[in-house]
Amino acid sequence: MYRRWILLALAISLSLFLIACATATTQQPQAQVSATTETPNSKSQQFAKRIVTLSSLTTDIIYQLDKSKLVGITGSNLFNNDPRFQSIPRVSEGQSPPNLEKIVALKPDLVIGAEGFSNPAVQRLQQLGIDSFLTQVKNWESLEELTKKLAHLIDADPQPLLNRYQTFLPDKPTQNLSTLVLVSRQPILAPNKNSWAGDLLTKFQAKNVAAELQGNSPIGGYVTLSAEKVLQANPEVIIVVNPPQGGSEKTVLASFKKEAFWQKLQATKNNRVYTFDYYGLVNPGSIDAIEKACQQLKQDLFLTNNQK
Repeated sequence: MYRRWILLALAISLSLFLIACATATTQQPQAQVSATTETPNSKSQQFAKRIVTLSSLTTDIIYQLDKSKLVGITGSNLFNNDPRFQSIPRVSEGQSPPNLEKIVALKPDLVIGAEGFSNPAVQRLQQLGIDSFLTQVKNWESLEELTKKLAHLIDADPQPLLNRYQTFLPDKPTQNLSTLVLVSRQPILAPNKNSWAGDLLTKFQAKNVAAELQGNSPIGGYVTLSAEKVLQANPEVIIVVNPPQGGSEKTVLASFKKEAFWQKLQATKNNRVYTFDYYGLVNPGSIDAIEKACQQLKQDLFLTNNQK
């Protein structure tokens, strides 16, 4: 149980990727940038033509903007069965760090990494003279800014993709229901407002009961809750997130159902408990994953008891 918690904690803390060795990322390259600051592009002001992406989200965004610029991508189970990416070389697989030899062999003029997962690789690539930088998406605005930045780097028009993002959001107010997102049972872990999930709830006008809470959780943007705290909040809607590792680990909801407090919650009594995928709600993952999560939020937060 403790091992499962550690794996989940590492997955969430990186925001873009699963990683088994977060402690290896403490030394950050001095030239690193976020999605909302200027990119290095130190060699020239020419547009990038050969890009290697080290996160699934930046992979998808670059592909949507101009797929011809992608020469190498990270391995991700989000793309394993996606024919769009089958012919593009992988420079990493699963939780393994990026393979620097593979990256260099692809002769990229820009490498885009994920803060937390890619720091050591980006630092080394910069030492080798390859333009590279880190990105991090923690809210909707940073997703839009990242899209604009990547479009600028490859001389593409971001507007069609930005317009698509807007279709994901509700076009009318939701019921403004008190909502609690649960991503772990041991301990009980929930996103506050300083996370992708928390910001997404705000976009859907849901009253995140953990929005203003702060705590000692090692994961930024998340707080640990006691059973008593959940009972006190007594949300109208509960969203339980399936762990990213999948398989037999998809038992978070089942474990909650075994707890005595669970049946006392109004969300449980009113059958307003929903399960979501990790990608899209907790980790943006990809554009399709975000769209799927938004569609499910529209359905579940607009749904009335009479419709259930």
